[in-house]
Amino acid sequence: MERDSSIYKEYLCILERELVPALGCTEPIAIAYAAALAAEVLGKRPDTIRVEASGNIIKNVKSVIVPGTGGMKGIQTAAAAGIIAGSPQRKLELLEELDAADRQAIREYMENTEIRIEKAGGSRTFDLTVTVWAKEEEAKVRITDSHTNVVRIEKDGQILRGEETPGPETEPEEGTSPLSMEGIVDFAMTADTADVKELLERQIRYNMAIAEEGMKNDYGANVGKVLLAAYGDDVKIRARAKAAAGSDARMNGCELPVVINSGSGNQGITVSVPVIEYAAELEAGREKLYRALLISNLTAIHLKEGIGRLSAYCGAVSAGTGAGAGIAYLMGGGYEEIVHTVVNTLANVSGIVCDGAKASCAAKIASAVDAGILGCYMYRSGQEFVGGDGIVKKGVESTIANVARLGRDGMRETDREILDMMLG
Repeated sequence: MERDSSIYKEYLCILERELVPALGCTEPIAIAYAAALAAEVLGKRPDTIRVEASGNIIKNVKSVIVPGTGGMKGIQTAAAAGIIAGSPQRKLELLEELDAADRQAIREYMENTEIRIEKAGGSRTFDLTVTVWAKEEEAKVRITDSHTNVVRIEKDGQILRGEETPGPETEPEEGTSPLSMEGIVDFAMTADTADVKELLERQIRYNMAIAEEGMKNDYGANVGKVLLAAYGDDVKIRARAKAAAGSDARMNGCELPVVINSGSGNQGITVSVPVIEYAAELEAGREKLYRALLISNLTAIHLKEGIGRLSAYCGAVSAGTGAGAGIAYLMGGGYEEIVHTVVNTLANVSGIVCDGAKASCAAKIASAVDAGILGCYMYRSGQEFVGGDGIVKKGVESTIANVARLGRDGMRETDREILDMMLG
């Protein structure tokens, strides 16, 4: 791929947009960000807050610890933390510097402030509106589709920022995305690593730090530690264990940031940590690691494009598939090995459901990474799933399209049932 071509620049833009730091689970942080921005527009601390959130946001905030709050959970906590933290310009990192005094202020604010929660209307899976009041004054912020995509800001009924009200999420039109597995591999093989070094070094540094933290200390169900204790220290186990440990820490209050992928810190950990672990084992060197991470990150983004940010389809599957593709490259594979790893993985674990952000995400990550590694080793052993095997179709892009349809359309009723179970 030519460095001065438009497609090369588009791929770089995708990476710069997607591989950004975030502290804590991204759905609570989105609520905190919206609340902080609404309070800034209001110009004073609100005495009443209303959070209108789509079901998938409610699902992902219900059971996860909001970082910096001393172990508190839930939508009210996220909104209050955003108000106390302020600094909405820091976006997904705005809770990073909360201290003991802030935590006490959050508790006191929640005790003295009405914070109402309502389920957003419409069919969008990512839809969040935070409205704040101070006596008769009012401010409102709406975010849709992704965690910092502010589409509307109002103060006292006056529109300060307004885009066309978005309609229901739809499948991207054919040909609108520049991503394809052929393009991803081409870009990864030919990219000037100077163009991506800073992004990828930050991902390596942040995501390995939280993985090591999860291995050292007690978080959630300690899935990473259990894997190593039960199955040993082989690289295939370490890759799963360290990725799971990063999620153990992240879902259970660790205050270290991660570099996200497709709007998710868990997915950011999953696409990177196993690849980094394999590169170290194989003594692959930095340049080869960068190229493997390009394959892993972009593959996961490509898979998530057609599904959407939030759904009943577990995002760890897309990320684990990306990790398997990156590992296939590290083990000497080219395009054929990479795309067959993708298909083999998707044929295996595409049925894992998302039931919100919480401790068990770490176990799902371990399963998805295991499937990615198995998919790679299967093809190296001359084994593969072929078109007609369930949702697998001839050609990697046809299989990816089937998985997108499954996650976006086929699992809508599953999503509703999961939400009913979780919310009673």
